[in-house]
Amino acid sequence: MPSDEVWNTPDRIQHVRLMLDSFERYLGRSLIKRTGNFTLEAEQVFHAPFVVVSHGTQDDPILNYGNATTLELWEMDFATLTSTPSRLTAEPVHRDERARLLKRTTEDGFVDDYRGIRISRTGKRFQIHQAIVWNLLDASGVYRGQAATFSEWDPLPSS
Repeated sequence: MPSDEVWNTPDRIQHVRLMLDSFERYLGRSLIKRTGNFTLEAEQVFHAPFVVVSHGTQDDPILNYGNATTLELWEMDFATLTSTPSRLTAEPVHRDERARLLKRTTEDGFVDDYRGIRISRTGKRFQIHQAIVWNLLDASGVYRGQAATFSEWDPLPSS
Protein backbone atom coordinates (compact mmCIF):
# COMPACT_ATOMS: atom_id res chain seq x y z
CA MET A 1 0.00 0.00 0.00
CA PRO A 2 1.54 3.38 -0.96
CA SER A 3 2.48 5.45 2.09
CA ASP A 4 0.00 8.20 1.19
CA GLU A 5 -2.84 5.65 1.31
CA VAL A 6 -2.15 3.98 4.68
CA TRP A 7 -5.19 5.83 6.05
CA ASN A 8 -7.54 3.98 3.67
CA THR A 9 -8.45 0.81 5.56
CA PRO A 10 -11.75 0.13 7.35
CA ASP A 11 -10.03 -0.04 10.76
CA ARG A 12 -8.18 3.25 10.27
CA ILE A 13 -11.26 5.01 8.91
CA GLN A 14 -13.15 3.84 12.01
CA HIS A 15 -10.29 4.97 14.26
CA VAL A 16 -10.31 8.45 12.75
CA ARG A 17 -14.06 8.57 13.35
CA LEU A 18 -13.43 7.62 17.00
CA MET A 19 -10.84 10.40 17.33
CA LEU A 20 -13.10 13.00 15.70
CA ASP A 21 -16.18 12.00 17.72
CA SER A 22 -14.21 12.02 20.99
CA PHE A 23 -12.66 15.40 20.17
CA GLU A 24 -16.13 16.86 19.64
CA ARG A 25 -17.44 15.22 22.82
CA TYR A 26 -14.72 16.78 24.98
CA LEU A 27 -14.03 20.08 23.27
CA GLY A 28 -17.47 20.94 21.90
CA ARG A 29 -16.12 21.67 18.44
CA SER A 30 -14.82 19.79 15.43
CA LEU A 31 -11.19 19.11 14.64
CA ILE A 32 -12.06 19.27 10.92
CA LYS A 33 -15.18 20.15 8.96
CA ARG A 34 -17.35 17.04 9.35
CA THR A 35 -19.04 15.75 6.22
CA GLY A 36 -20.64 12.49 7.33
CA ASN A 37 -18.45 10.75 4.75
CA PHE A 38 -16.08 8.85 7.04
CA THR A 39 -13.68 7.89 4.24
CA LEU A 40 -13.32 11.52 3.16
CA GLU A 41 -12.84 12.61 6.78
CA ALA A 42 -10.12 9.98 7.27
CA GLU A 43 -8.34 11.23 4.16
CA GLN A 44 -8.63 14.86 5.32
CA VAL A 45 -7.19 14.03 8.74
CA PHE A 46 -4.33 12.04 7.23
CA HIS A 47 -3.35 14.92 4.93
CA ALA A 48 -4.02 17.72 7.44
CA PRO A 49 -1.23 20.29 7.92
CA PHE A 50 -1.19 19.61 11.68
CA VAL A 51 -0.23 16.62 13.80
CA VAL A 52 -2.86 14.02 14.73
CA VAL A 53 -1.49 11.06 16.68
CA SER A 54 -2.93 8.50 19.08
CA HIS A 55 -2.03 5.56 21.28
CA GLY A 56 -3.91 2.59 22.67
CA THR A 57 -4.66 1.31 26.15
CA GLN A 58 -1.72 -1.02 26.76
CA ASP A 59 0.25 -0.73 30.03
CA ASP A 60 3.01 0.81 27.90
CA PRO A 61 0.77 2.40 25.23
CA ILE A 62 1.72 1.81 21.60
CA LEU A 63 1.08 4.49 19.01
CA ASN A 64 -1.77 3.33 16.79
CA TYR A 65 -2.27 6.27 14.43
CA GLY A 66 -0.30 9.14 12.98
CA ASN A 67 -1.17 11.32 10.03
CA ALA A 68 1.29 12.41 7.34
CA THR A 69 2.42 15.45 9.35
CA THR A 70 3.10 13.18 12.33
CA LEU A 71 5.08 10.75 10.19
CA GLU A 72 7.19 13.56 8.76
CA LEU A 73 7.83 15.24 12.12
CA TRP A 74 8.78 12.00 13.90
CA GLU A 75 10.65 10.72 10.82
CA MET A 76 8.89 7.35 10.69
CA ASP A 77 6.79 5.37 8.28
CA PHE A 78 3.35 4.23 9.41
CA ALA A 79 4.46 0.68 10.27
CA THR A 80 7.32 1.94 12.45
CA LEU A 81 5.14 4.54 14.16
CA THR A 82 2.42 2.03 14.97
CA SER A 83 4.87 -0.33 16.65
CA THR A 84 6.44 2.39 18.81
CA PRO A 85 5.61 2.87 22.50
CA SER A 86 4.34 6.42 22.82
CA ARG A 87 6.75 7.13 25.69
CA LEU A 88 9.60 6.96 23.16
CA THR A 89 8.35 10.18 21.54
CA ALA A 90 9.77 12.00 24.59
CA GLU A 91 13.36 11.99 25.79
CA PRO A 92 13.92 10.02 29.01
CA VAL A 93 14.42 13.25 30.97
CA HIS A 94 10.96 14.49 29.84
CA ARG A 95 9.00 11.26 30.38
CA ASP A 96 7.82 12.16 33.91
CA GLU A 97 6.33 15.38 32.53
CA ARG A 98 4.64 13.37 29.77
CA ALA A 99 3.25 10.89 32.31
CA ARG A 100 1.75 13.79 34.33
CA LEU A 101 0.12 15.13 31.15
CA LEU A 102 -1.45 11.76 30.34
CA LYS A 103 -2.71 11.36 33.92
CA ARG A 104 -4.26 14.84 33.83
CA THR A 105 -5.89 14.02 30.49
CA THR A 106 -7.28 10.74 31.84
CA GLU A 107 -8.77 12.53 34.84
CA ASP A 108 -10.12 15.64 33.07
CA GLY A 109 -10.99 14.15 29.65
CA PHE A 110 -8.77 16.57 27.77
CA VAL A 111 -5.97 19.11 28.11
CA ASP A 112 -5.76 22.04 25.71
CA ASP A 113 -2.71 23.92 26.94
CA TYR A 114 0.16 21.45 26.72
CA ARG A 115 3.65 22.32 25.63
CA GLY A 116 6.60 20.03 25.84
CA ILE A 117 9.72 18.67 24.19
CA ARG A 118 9.56 15.66 21.92
CA ILE A 119 12.15 13.73 19.95
CA SER A 120 12.03 12.15 16.50
CA ARG A 121 13.21 8.67 15.60
CA THR A 122 16.57 10.10 14.47
CA GLY A 123 17.06 12.23 17.59
CA LYS A 124 15.82 15.59 16.34
CA ARG A 125 14.30 17.52 19.24
CA PHE A 126 11.36 19.90 18.95
CA GLN A 127 9.18 21.96 21.28
CA ILE A 128 5.44 21.59 20.76
CA HIS A 129 3.03 24.40 21.65
CA GLN A 130 -0.68 24.50 22.48
CA ALA A 131 -1.18 20.78 22.06
CA ILE A 132 -4.61 19.33 22.72
CA VAL A 133 -4.66 15.84 24.22
CA TRP A 134 -7.97 14.03 24.69
CA ASN A 135 -9.34 10.67 25.76
CA LEU A 136 -10.81 8.36 23.15
CA LEU A 137 -14.18 6.94 24.17
CA ASP A 138 -16.26 4.74 21.90
CA ALA A 139 -20.04 5.07 21.51
CA SER A 140 -20.54 2.87 24.61
CA GLY A 141 -18.23 5.06 26.70
CA VAL A 142 -15.40 2.51 26.72
CA TYR A 143 -11.93 4.08 27.02
CA ARG A 144 -9.88 3.33 23.86
CA GLY A 145 -6.75 5.43 24.42
CA GLN A 146 -5.70 9.03 23.91
CA ALA A 147 -5.05 11.28 20.95
CA ALA A 148 -3.21 14.55 20.47
CA THR A 149 -3.09 17.34 17.94
CA PHE A 150 -0.95 20.42 17.53
CA SER A 151 0.04 22.72 14.71
CA GLU A 152 2.91 24.65 16.26
CA TRP A 153 6.38 23.34 16.97
CA ASP A 154 9.92 24.67 16.88
CA PRO A 155 13.11 22.73 16.23
CA LEU A 156 15.55 22.64 19.14
CA PRO A 157 19.30 22.18 19.17
CA SER A 158 20.57 18.66 19.77
CA SER A 159 21.30 17.88 23.39
